[in-house]
Amino acid sequence: MNKSIVFKSLNKIGIALTALTAIGFATTNSASAATVTTLLQDDFNSENNGVGTLNYYDFSYWKVASGSVDLIGNGFFDFLPGNGLYVDMDGTTDKAGTLQSKTPFNFQAGDTVNLSFQLAGNQRYDTSDSVTVSLGDLFSETFLLPGSQGFTNFTRSFTVANATNATLDFKGIGGDDVGLLLDNVTLTKSVPEPGLIMGLLAFGATSLRKRKQQQSAINA
Repeated sequence: MNKSIVFKSLNKIGIALTALTAIGFATTNSASAATVTTLLQDDFNSENNGVGTLNYYDFSYWKVASGSVDLIGNGFFDFLPGNGLYVDMDGTTDKAGTLQSKTPFNFQAGDTVNLSFQLAGNQRYDTSDSVTVSLGDLFSETFLLPGSQGFTNFTRSFTVANATNATLDFKGIGGDDVGLLLDNVTLTKSVPEPGLIMGLLAFGATSLRKRKQQQSAINA
């Protein structure tokens, strides 16, 4: 085979590989090239100087938007020892409470939201209780747990379609002074960084242009 033809064929293969490499880098890095921001993280252990109390309202990151909740644990009505302080979502006023984040969070289209928390049954009666967890219009789900269920991890992830502001709410349902127990809440968002991806694509385009220039010089 003519050497010139072989060289041209290899050069075309090189151009294709360069393009695929650039695209591959961009695809691989699209997930990792993101800024992860922790919007809220709370295990309740620092509340009230680490001491439980009934009908607690002075949370660092939350307001009790309705009803009441109890701050328990650390030896005070400690139904699940070893978990520090946690929240009984049905306080001691015959009306379940709603915890609402004091800060509304800003989300942009394309943000990936990750929400995790722990819920447990009331640990006192053989009855089920429920809590509705919501993040504005972005997310809402009701969780129903039997009284004997220990702390269970729940994780939800979703992508924001339209820019919005939203508070995180945990709404206890009931009114018998016995509710689900809440602990270890974490809310984060991941914002894509298009700069790195565009840089990789630009690198690939530059490499392609150089190879085409080399090919043109050979064909001349």
